[in-house]
Amino acid sequence: MDKKMLSPTEITTATINAGIKKASLSTARMLLLGIFAGMFIGFGAHADITVMQTLGSFDVGIAKFMGAAVFPVGLMLVLVAGAELFTGNNLMTMALMDKKITINKMLKNWILVYLGNFIGSILLALIIEKAGLYGQGSNIANKAIAIAEAKVGLSFGQAFLRAILCNIIVVLAVWFSSASKQVIGKIFAIWFPIMMFVLSGFEHSIANMFFISLGKLLGGSFSWVEMWTSNLIPVTLGNILGGAVIVPVVYYIVYKENN
Repeated sequence: MDKKMLSPTEITTATINAGIKKASLSTARMLLLGIFAGMFIGFGAHADITVMQTLGSFDVGIAKFMGAAVFPVGLMLVLVAGAELFTGNNLMTMALMDKKITINKMLKNWILVYLGNFIGSILLALIIEKAGLYGQGSNIANKAIAIAEAKVGLSFGQAFLRAILCNIIVVLAVWFSSASKQVIGKIFAIWFPIMMFVLSGFEHSIANMFFISLGKLLGGSFSWVEMWTSNLIPVTLGNILGGAVIVPVVYYIVYKENN
């Protein structure tokens, strides 16, 4: 009888093998697939804003839930259609711990994929802004600006801590998805955790590349430098701690080391 899902030990092996494949991608593939991932996550973020634009005046909790409900399509596209996402690729540390890849290859992947994610995110933000989907003074434009300004307004510590929690959940969604051999199983495995992190108000560096860039293009009262210093830098560092250290180190110790 064919197994419908992998055990945690089998997921560990699959994650290590995935890390080996990611480390061996060419520079062009890392960049191109990174651009796609940035756009895919941006699609989910755009849907999130669209759903929430006026619901907040009715009920904040329902507005957050409805926005969170549509956001996961971004990671579904990344994992099922195929793309390279920096936060998910933080799990490559498992292959590093298993001595299957070098730190230089891992860092090359992270840097190029992160760059590609940023290009894809800001490119989508530019296209959506130029397409007139966020008219000046409209509810959706005001919501996008408010989201961006709130993110930039976080303290370094707040952004960092929210980012740790975020990428713990994101890499667990990737881990959870790896357990399923069927597309529908992967979709459910992705939807619940990602919906939860968005609903909870945690911070995702790649999503924020889109959210904050779009808010700035629409007239947000912050600078491009502040986008990085006040949000993307602390959030990226927190994402790395949550997704590249906490989850993979514990699971490697439990399911791989000495097995």
